[in-house]
Amino acid sequence: MVSKEPPLGQTDPSRWRLRVSDGGRHVWHYLRDDAECKAWPQTVEDKYWLGLATDLPKLPKAKTPLDAAKNGLSFYRHLQSSDGHWAGEYGGPMFLLPGIIIGMYVTKTPIPEEWKIEVARYLWNRADKEDGGWGIHIEGCSTVFGTALNYTVLRLIGVPADHPMMVKARGTLHKLGGAAGIPSWGKLWLAILNCYEWEGMNPIPPELWLLPDWLPIHPWRWWIHTRMVYIPMGYLWGRKFKAEMDPLIASLREELYVQPYESINWPAQRGNVAAVDTFYPHTKTLKTLMALVGAYDNCHIPPLRKAGIKKAYELLVLEDENTSYQCLGPVNKMLNYIARWDVEGHDSHAMRMHREKLKDFMWVGAEGMMMTGTNGSQLWDTSFIAQAMVDSGLAASAENKQLTQKLLDWLDECQIRDNPQHFKSCYRFATKGAWPFSTKEQGYVVSDCTGEGLKAVIMLQENVPYLKKQVSRERMHDSIDLLLTMQNPGGGFASYETINGPALLELINPAEVFGDIMIEYAYPECTTSVVTALLKFTKIDDYRKADIKKCVDSAVGYILNAQRLDGSWFGSWAICFTYATMFAVESLMLAGHTYDNSEAIRSACDFLESKQMDDGGWGETYKSCELGEYTHAEKSQVVQTAWVVITLLHAKYPKKDRIKKAVKVIMDRQLEDGSWKQEQIEGIFNRNCAISYPNYKFSFTIWALGKAARELDWKS
Repeated sequence: MVSKEPPLGQTDPSRWRLRVSDGGRHVWHYLRDDAECKAWPQTVEDKYWLGLATDLPKLPKAKTPLDAAKNGLSFYRHLQSSDGHWAGEYGGPMFLLPGIIIGMYVTKTPIPEEWKIEVARYLWNRADKEDGGWGIHIEGCSTVFGTALNYTVLRLIGVPADHPMMVKARGTLHKLGGAAGIPSWGKLWLAILNCYEWEGMNPIPPELWLLPDWLPIHPWRWWIHTRMVYIPMGYLWGRKFKAEMDPLIASLREELYVQPYESINWPAQRGNVAAVDTFYPHTKTLKTLMALVGAYDNCHIPPLRKAGIKKAYELLVLEDENTSYQCLGPVNKMLNYIARWDVEGHDSHAMRMHREKLKDFMWVGAEGMMMTGTNGSQLWDTSFIAQAMVDSGLAASAENKQLTQKLLDWLDECQIRDNPQHFKSCYRFATKGAWPFSTKEQGYVVSDCTGEGLKAVIMLQENVPYLKKQVSRERMHDSIDLLLTMQNPGGGFASYETINGPALLELINPAEVFGDIMIEYAYPECTTSVVTALLKFTKIDDYRKADIKKCVDSAVGYILNAQRLDGSWFGSWAICFTYATMFAVESLMLAGHTYDNSEAIRSACDFLESKQMDDGGWGETYKSCELGEYTHAEKSQVVQTAWVVITLLHAKYPKKDRIKKAVKVIMDRQLEDGSWKQEQIEGIFNRNCAISYPNYKFSFTIWALGKAARELDWKS
């Protein structure tokens, strides 16, 4: 039986504050001093994300979609941060917290007491209600990966093994076969903690970084998230890094396994991955390669190993410096953190910088403290509400002038003006002119974020009379130049860079729990964001007109070819078909396709029509992404309903009553203060891991309502 209270209690939620600094950096602070609390009162933004009552007034019930959009913005304006962007939770994956807690533990970094309390409360709230375990993400079933690592987190922050919550979780872990069958990324974290032997892992030789760059299997050709994780993995594997043994680690060795630790045949565990965890099984190619690499490791050349470790370390140092120690994401952030500590010690400049930026990844919500998927989704969320406000007509309203001006100020500041500090030397793509996913400081170009950022700026500056042209045409030209270099030969756009490796590399995907991680791929969502940005730009400027036309024509060809036989597009970055189809139809609409003249548009509308639920809305689950087939949610979702409304309006879909019925769903779900409740998780990555975008339930609903109000006759 699980305790009715979190194992370490709860902090006082009235003492938490979200501090926002210029550029979009946001960090939660816990105030222990009463005077400080009084001097720094909580905002509505703080209270909302903490799950506290905001005490905002009830609004008159909306009678029209425009009224509902205004009510939605009336609430959402209170969540705008002081610098102009919108902050928000970016959680969901359950394999991130273990990285920061294990990383801090093995480097003897003090973990703040309020973090311990709120992390334990989060895991208590997110444990499976039936079996007490944890999955790969918050809506997934219990797995060895999630359960073993999060059980370990709780032990490291002080939860005793005999607590009822731990007894239940441990029972589930043992029923699943124990931690011996944890996937490779889990094996690595436990090996770092000295709770798994390095002999139980498939090799990660750092010597790979010494290969000639022209080789098609060189790691620089891998997808950037994969290579940035495997750089420090290779370093730590080559060093066989282990935490110093202590009584807690010794106890964990006994708790995590179904047999005595000393009796485990570790080499036999290399291919041991629990069935419940396996999304992408090891291929015969990978097994053969691992056998060859294992044979090499048995007789490796020490000077070569040393050179590989040195090269891996040099590359991770460059990554730290390029990103101001934010790193691309939380996994490589914490692996780099351990590697820098191993080499430079606790008091080095690098470790001081790394420790400071740990705070950027820790988000406090109503259920406790989580680690986020990056340092936030600031640009991404802000660009969508900007477009929603323009498309609905709300941005031009005098009452929204201050909000809109701050929004443009932030977008202006967020654009990246230069290429990375270490550019070619660490295989980075150009960034001059880019907009990032999160913040300029983090410093990575993303094709669709650049597209959406550029669109947001153009729409604000060209459609809102009181706004100045803050982002110059020359800076827009930088964005255009960058985007044109990101197109792949097939016409499509990938995420962070061009496709640099052969698709056959997917045969050596070692991660088991993720799919499509070895190389970049062209994505309908990324391609369509770029196309819409380029086409909106051509309405205001003739710069590189011929090059843009050539690029757009090729990209539209890719989008049409990517359409599935049922009329949909598959989404790789959110759930799923409703999401990708919205992007695709918007881009095709701007390229001249409508319901009347395009079979592709009609087919897309027919697909969406076939999925409309009885109440008029739409809803699909993350299983759509796993299975590649539309999977209905139990009830319609306001976010996906909003996506479809926007899609059908872009398409000039003639069956207006169907759209109105869907708009009614969004209006009926709106709460008295203008907000909407959080429903199912919205995002996805690598086919198998869901991630939260709680701001979507504001930006896209306001967008759908406002657009519907402008384009449909609501008197009939």
